Amino acid sequence: MTTTTRGAPAASIDPGHPEPSHPPTPSPTPHLLAEQHRYLFDCVKPLYDEPLAIASGSGCRVTDYDGREYLDAFAGILTTSLGHCHPAVVAGIQEQTTRVGHLSTLYVNDRQVEAARGLAEIAPGDLSRTFFLNSGTEAIETALATARLHTGRSEIIALRQAYHGRTSMAAALTGHAPWRVLPSTVTGITHALSPYPYRAPFGDASDEELVEIYARDLIEVIETTTNGRPAAFIAETIQGVGGYIVPPRGYFQRMAEIIRSYGGLFIADEVQAGFGRTGTHWFGIEHWDVVPDIMVMAKGIAGGMPVGAVTATSEIAGSWRGKTISTFGGNPVCMAAMVATLGVMHAEDVRTRARDRGAQLRRALDDLGARHPWIGDVRGMGLMQAIELVEDPATREPASRLAGMLLNAARDEGLLVGIGGLHGHVIRLGPSLLISNDEMEEVGARLSRACATVEAAR
Repeated sequence: MTTTTRGAPAASIDPGHPEPSHPPTPSPTPHLLAEQHRYLFDCVKPLYDEPLAIASGSGCRVTDYDGREYLDAFAGILTTSLGHCHPAVVAGIQEQTTRVGHLSTLYVNDRQVEAARGLAEIAPGDLSRTFFLNSGTEAIETALATARLHTGRSEIIALRQAYHGRTSMAAALTGHAPWRVLPSTVTGITHALSPYPYRAPFGDASDEELVEIYARDLIEVIETTTNGRPAAFIAETIQGVGGYIVPPRGYFQRMAEIIRSYGGLFIADEVQAGFGRTGTHWFGIEHWDVVPDIMVMAKGIAGGMPVGAVTATSEIAGSWRGKTISTFGGNPVCMAAMVATLGVMHAEDVRTRARDRGAQLRRALDDLGARHPWIGDVRGMGLMQAIELVEDPATREPASRLAGMLLNAARDEGLLVGIGGLHGHVIRLGPSLLISNDEMEEVGARLSRACATVEAAR
C-alpha cells in the first residue's frame, strides 16, 4: 500500500513526465467534515482536532476516505470485539433481515431467546434472566431500577472516576466532571473513593492495606451520606473512561461483603470489561471470584451492533412486576448479531486469545514504560491495557499535553488508540479480541515509533 501524507491522496508520478498524466481525485473528506459541522450537534465531536473520517473496515484494519489504512487498536471503544465486519456477524444480520427485522418486546422472537440462553450459559453464578436494551446507558438505568424494586430502597453508591453513561441518572453516577454537563438533579446517589492504586491519596500501600482503606471509606459513605439502607453499590470491574483503573486484589470481595451486610445489592458494570476482554474469564468480575447480584453489559456483546443487557437471578428479575417495554431492545437483527458474535467467541476461544495477546501487548507497554519516564504507570488486564502519562514521575502530575501528542503521533504512524483519564492523560488500547500475533507486534512497533516522536518533541 502507498503511504500518503494525512489528508492528501497519493499520486503516481512517471519519472519521464514533470506532471501526472491526470489530476488526482479530490479528497471527499473536507466536504464530509463540512456536512458534519452543518448537520450534527457540535457535541458530536470527533476524537482528533483534525477529524478522521473512516470509509471502511475489515478485521483490525480501517481505511479513511483518502485511502490510508490504519491498524485499529481501540475497536470502536472496545465494541467491534471481533474486528470490523466479521463474516459470521454480517451473515447473521443478513439472514435475519430476510425473515423479520423488527417486532418489539410485545412479541416473542427466537433470536432474543437464543441470545438470552447463550448469555445465561456464560454468566457467573445464578445470573440467568436477561432484559435486552439498546445501549450500556439504558442497561445501567434498568439495573438501578431493578435493584430499587427488589430492595424497596432508593439510595445508590457509585465510585469516583466512574463512567456509567449519558442520561441524567447515569451521568449522576459518573464521577467525572467533564462528562457531567449539567448540574445533577438526581438525588440519592453518593460516591466512594476510586480503587486507584497509582493515585491513592494516602501514598504507597500493599493491596491488603488499600482494600481495608477503601472498605472503611465505603462504610463511612454508607453511614454518613445515606440513610444507612442503600439499594446498591455499582462499579465497573475495570474503570474504562477513568483510564483502565484496575482495583487491588481482594477489593470486590470486600465491597460486595460490605454492601450486602447493609442489605444492598452489588451491581457489576461489565460494559467494557465483559466477553473475554480481560482474558481467561468471560467477565472481569470473575477475576475477583465474586458473583454480582446484577450484571450490566453492552459494547462488545454483539460485534458492533447496538445491544445492552441486564442479567440477574430469577428472584431479582422477578421483582419488576409493573409495566415496561423496550421498543428496539431485543430486536431480531441485533439479537442475530449477538448470537453470531457469541458463536465466534466460543469457536475462537477469545478468553485465551485475550490473555495471550494481552500479555504480548503488556510486554511492549512495559518496555516503553522503562524507556520513557513520562509513562508513569502501565496497567490493565487482557486486551484492556493503558499507559498513564505524567509530566514528572516523582510528582505524577497528569500530562494531558503529552497524551494529545502521543494520540496524534500514533495516528501519523497509522495506529488508532483511545484516550481517557480524568485529565485526558491516559492512552487506552483495546483492539479486537481476534487480533493476531503479527498484528500485535505491529501495534507495539507503531506505538514505539510514536513514543519516540513525542520524546523528541516534548
